[in-house]
Amino acid sequence: MTGRDSDVLVVGCGVTGLTTAVCLAEAGLRVRVCTDALAEKTTSAAAGAMWGPYLVEPRDRVEKWSRRTLDELRVLAGFPQTGVRMVAGIEAARQAAEEPWWGHLVPDLRRCDPEELRDPFVDGFRFTVPLVEMPMYLAYLMERFNVAGGHVDVRRLRTLTEPLGEAPIVVNCAGIGARSLVPDEGVWPIRGQLVVVENPGIDEFFSEDTGRSSQLRHIYPHGGTVVLGGSADEGSWNLEPDRETSRRIIQHCAEIDPRLSSARVIGHRVGLRPTRGRVRVGEEESVGAGRRLLHNYGHGGAGVTLSWGCARDITSRILGAPSAGTAQ
Repeated sequence: MTGRDSDVLVVGCGVTGLTTAVCLAEAGLRVRVCTDALAEKTTSAAAGAMWGPYLVEPRDRVEKWSRRTLDELRVLAGFPQTGVRMVAGIEAARQAAEEPWWGHLVPDLRRCDPEELRDPFVDGFRFTVPLVEMPMYLAYLMERFNVAGGHVDVRRLRTLTEPLGEAPIVVNCAGIGARSLVPDEGVWPIRGQLVVVENPGIDEFFSEDTGRSSQLRHIYPHGGTVVLGGSADEGSWNLEPDRETSRRIIQHCAEIDPRLSSARVIGHRVGLRPTRGRVRVGEEESVGAGRRLLHNYGHGGAGVTLSWGCARDITSRILGAPSAGTAQ
């Protein structure tokens, strides 16, 4: 299948692009993904990653997308090859915390007992949510896309005008690349760095509710490894691991679980969260006769959390089913 044989060309091969491509291909459309980097080289591969909504714009649609994704991930957690597991843990805070706005989506959410919290944390919530081992999960999505008849074209696009000449429908899932491709200067990077270590026996996650802090402390166990975080460096495009940041991450996580202080370091991950004031899922107007351009980007660090909901939304729009309006 060439680009001109495709019904839909999806731009981007991260979790948003791949999930969208899977949904479209499984709906019976001929789908090609165009990307300058395969899934294992994208920001998505560097993610932690735990389901957890934090974006609030547009609030009603974020809740809908998050709920749909949660339902899908719960099902996938029943299959080991997906890399998805339901894991219990704590989100802690250094001050009195309000129940998360999405708490009603998680049936077992409860406030922590004091003995469950380690100083300096004074409040928090315990709950069970999907935890996703991203390299395995992205490989699973790619295999699912291939089985559905999809194809991947590795090349760099300069503008969205190029793919519009190759397929009647283009879906822009370019993540941080949307800044130049759309172009949309409302998209900016928030650099995240993580450390992967051997698992010393941790089976529950820990996440610190830090708001917009540049230091996002979390511990995500994935079987034999644990992903430790992290950082949030707004406006940074640097993809090289910083040694001092890694040292700080390990030190801070070891304050939560001392076993991590001597855990063997396996690797470092760096990614650029594609942040935007509002998630953009909708269709561009006045593209040209016989051509459609849809957008699905601006998810920040919530790409996994919103992935299936946004992908199903895009699929409904393309197939002509009722949708939830356009977010610009």
